[in-house]
Amino acid sequence: MNKRHDANAGDVAVSGETCKPLSAYVWFISAVVSLGGFLFGYDWVVIGGAKPFYEVYFHLTAAAEQGWAMSCALIGCLFGSLLSGITSERLGRKPSLFLAALLFALSSLLTAAAGSFTSFIVWRIAGGLAIGLASCLSPMYIAEVAPAAIRGRLVCMNNLTNVLGILSAQIVNWLIARPVTDASTVAILASWNGQMGWRWMFAATSIPAIAFLTGMIFVPESPRWLAMRGRKGEAAQTLSRIGGTSHSQFVLYEMEKATVRNDSRNELWLLLQPHFRRALLVGIVLAVLQQWCGVNVIFNYAQEIFTAAGYPLSSILFNIVVTGIVMVLFTFLALTPIDRVGRRPLMMLGCASLVIIYIVLGALFRQHSHGIQMLVLVVAAIASYAMTLAPVTWVILSEIFPGQVRGTALAIATATLWVTCFILTFTFPLLNSFFGTAGIFWIYALICGGGFLFIRSKLPETRHKTLEEIEDSWSR
Repeated sequence: MNKRHDANAGDVAVSGETCKPLSAYVWFISAVVSLGGFLFGYDWVVIGGAKPFYEVYFHLTAAAEQGWAMSCALIGCLFGSLLSGITSERLGRKPSLFLAALLFALSSLLTAAAGSFTSFIVWRIAGGLAIGLASCLSPMYIAEVAPAAIRGRLVCMNNLTNVLGILSAQIVNWLIARPVTDASTVAILASWNGQMGWRWMFAATSIPAIAFLTGMIFVPESPRWLAMRGRKGEAAQTLSRIGGTSHSQFVLYEMEKATVRNDSRNELWLLLQPHFRRALLVGIVLAVLQQWCGVNVIFNYAQEIFTAAGYPLSSILFNIVVTGIVMVLFTFLALTPIDRVGRRPLMMLGCASLVIIYIVLGALFRQHSHGIQMLVLVVAAIASYAMTLAPVTWVILSEIFPGQVRGTALAIATATLWVTCFILTFTFPLLNSFFGTAGIFWIYALICGGGFLFIRSKLPETRHKTLEEIEDSWSR
């Protein structure tokens, strides 16, 4: 079936699916669930601004200790993503999102109250558990409620709130931290920043977490999860509110065909079939690529990168805010082309542009170049990532897996993402001391080049296809 536009009705039909893309209800429930993405971004980046101060407070001087403090939350992210596969399939998407919101609120307050490095690590891991849950569940839920014609934009909205969370954390850190006139260890330890400032940076996470918890009261269970559990009446009611009766009938019909096709197969057997195994491989490689493309270390180790570029500590927090603003602007720009241009071209563009930027950036670091050109290149890398690999990867992961095992498959791909992110974050201080900043960026350029080749040869285009049509395409 072909795509058609009805200028009079303002409706879009894709593969027989009719819906109103500006339906207030689908945008509302997607926006609420996207608060999970906001908290994911906020909690993930808040530690970057607190880093110079809690390191002094806890007397962290060894590279291994500093790397562990920055990367320990990734242990929680790993287990949270794996837990999301179990809870989302057995309990449902909505209860699992409630759990994530509760963990965000508790872990932020208890991290702020930490009196020892051990308790700090424990509650950072708990916060990572919430991040792992939200990183899987929010895009998956949105993909399951979104009509095909606007699925890319709605899932991308989750990534937009993610970068808004990143920017909010950077701004809050900047506002909380008081100007540093003496950057010595003794002065920082005795200052507001060293005693209380970093605690307020973490505690502020509880405010959006409570808003997320409250908003989830008004969000329905995923209609696709309900239908797969035989609760078709409830599923039909939600789908009708999203896109009308015809949309509801079409989606339930598509799901019924997919269920009949896979009815005799258990979840693990289905996932290990050659065609779906291919989907899982693509998902895992894209998850690894999104992390090993290198942009996340710019956020987590912005202090070291900007210091190496010649910026004083007093300017670093402001530069970090600049990178956050760029991330938001270019993620917003991705909302339109993701459903018009497609997923595959954007992913290829992101890899190619990062290769060029990293090669130049590495060369300038090798020459010990200082000044505005370093900030411009870092911002260019973030802009490229924000418009391509960052949002599009999550869109693809939320839509390429078969419905019966979507939660499990997405959990596996996301767990892989967090494992690679842990390796990346933990090893950066060690690799940076061995290869230097220039060498690190050249390594990232090689990885992005390999990603470009993989995407060009293995990634199919999924725009304007229903989730069931994507599922069927893997078996052809």
